[in-house]
Amino acid sequence: MVRKIGFGLLWIGMITYASFIAPPNQPDTFELIKNLSLGNLEGINPLIVALFYIMGVWPMIYSCLLFFDGRGQKVPAWPFAAVSFGVGAFSLLPYLALREANPNFSGEKNAFLKLLDSRITGIFLTLAAAGLVAYGVFTGNWVDFIQQWQTSKFIHVMSLDFCLLCLLFPALLGDDMARRDIKNPLVFWAVALIPLFGPLVYLCLRTPLPVTNPEAQPEAITSSTH
Repeated sequence: MVRKIGFGLLWIGMITYASFIAPPNQPDTFELIKNLSLGNLEGINPLIVALFYIMGVWPMIYSCLLFFDGRGQKVPAWPFAAVSFGVGAFSLLPYLALREANPNFSGEKNAFLKLLDSRITGIFLTLAAAGLVAYGVFTGNWVDFIQQWQTSKFIHVMSLDFCLLCLLFPALLGDDMARRDIKNPLVFWAVALIPLFGPLVYLCLRTPLPVTNPEAQPEAITSSTH
């Protein structure tokens, strides 16, 4: 219960901060978002470009855990995962407040779940994130970014959202490791304490969930009786 209340209060606090305390919106915010969304990047600080697109990678990282976690929850995970592509942690915090511990997974993996469970997906996301980070860090203007962080609500809140997504990942990590029978606490802390790339490396290396084949069970039972 304390955990649920904590996530709920954090959600309310983030909304309050973004609405009333963060810097104001700038007149060109809508135009900036439109250009970033359409790939019109000329004249935009590469650090802002990298951060914007990494905020699209994060929901994919979370989806690789959420859709398995949601299989055993009273509240479905998919609406929160879908909305997170637009508002990040602001969508995920309510799910974390409502969910129950769920260290098990039952049933079949459909094509979508197999894709999310695939190490190839983790590798693809890692390469994309690494490219974006390198692009932003080595070609971006840090002075301009800091100035925009101090004056633009969009840049300010997006940056805080990134930090929050890094901090919230361990809330789902423990159950995902349990579902895969990964019991090494060093793995948990290594993933939890390395921002962005800890979760990405975990997706690349984690043990895939076993596929249940109900049709094979009767045959297995019959063969075991002979």
